[in-house]
Amino acid sequence: MLRLWFWHLLAIVALLLPGGAFPQSAPQRIVAVGDLHGDYDAWRAIARSAGLIDAKGHWTGSNTTLVQTGDIVDRGPDSLKIIRDLMKLQKEASKRGGSVIVLVGNHEAMMMTGDLRYVHPGEYVAFVNKDSKSRRDRAYELNKPAIEASYRARTPEMSPAAIKDAWIKEVPLGMLEHQAAWKPTGELGKWMLANPAVVKLGNNLFVHGGISSVYAALPVEELNRQVKAALKAQDATPTSIINSPQGPLWYRGLISRGDGDDATKAPVPAGAAAALTIDQEVDLVLKNFGVARIVVGHTPALEGIVEGQGGKLWRIDSANSRAYGGTPSYLEIIGDQVTAHKVTRPPGPTWGK
Repeated sequence: MLRLWFWHLLAIVALLLPGGAFPQSAPQRIVAVGDLHGDYDAWRAIARSAGLIDAKGHWTGSNTTLVQTGDIVDRGPDSLKIIRDLMKLQKEASKRGGSVIVLVGNHEAMMMTGDLRYVHPGEYVAFVNKDSKSRRDRAYELNKPAIEASYRARTPEMSPAAIKDAWIKEVPLGMLEHQAAWKPTGELGKWMLANPAVVKLGNNLFVHGGISSVYAALPVEELNRQVKAALKAQDATPTSIINSPQGPLWYRGLISRGDGDDATKAPVPAGAAAALTIDQEVDLVLKNFGVARIVVGHTPALEGIVEGQGGKLWRIDSANSRAYGGTPSYLEIIGDQVTAHKVTRPPGPTWGK
């Protein structure tokens, strides 16, 4: 009786603690999909091939858990369509014994902090409605003095008409709506705040970029708390967890070192003479999180999913998007059996990155 009461108490405590106090058990079947970057056709082909959806896009994955490791947005035109699909599937899967987990990628964080370097024009077009032109005109008139001052600081001789023309070119229709949706109070911002950056399912750890030794001592719940707080604050500082080259959204040091990318530079632990090797850092992460393997996106491999460190590290960013022209794919995990699957790319044009 005492033992039964003890386990009952533990179950209650686990429900009360934010994020759960215990590691989530492994689902019977996991399907992991890497970076999609606005390619809706590739996403649908992958989901159908993995048995997750039917011809109409409804959930058929039964008790499968889908993990999409972030970077849905940028580089391709159909990010919003993919997001709408995933939102719908999150609801449908939960009613059928399955689950859809979408991780925060560095490009989602960029959207929430106003870094629009890689936005495809089609992503703005997706937000255009009948009020977009009048909304943009009102925004210009309300901010006209500041806009004119900004342009004249660079080119003093610009006329008011030339300034307005230049601003209109820099603010295409749909851009204002796009940015409003990605604010922490906007529809997509709220959705992203509800999604984790790191998730542990049984012996598997999923993260968009990677876990460096700087963050390896933090539990999953704390990593997710810090990422959520930074997104909510729209923290654009370089040292923020969502922007740091050694943070979970950007780190590539579990894959390569010394190629000129700050995200591949492993941190040197306090009191140490040098950084850990890749093998040492991977083993540190596995030990600290109590898992057998790490699954990451972020670093594309056009040839397909890559197994590294004897199955301890799986790279699933196979450049699914036509912006890269890689190999659409998904990773399937059933117990300790891990299988990489290639998917035929649907026909269509290739976009530039």
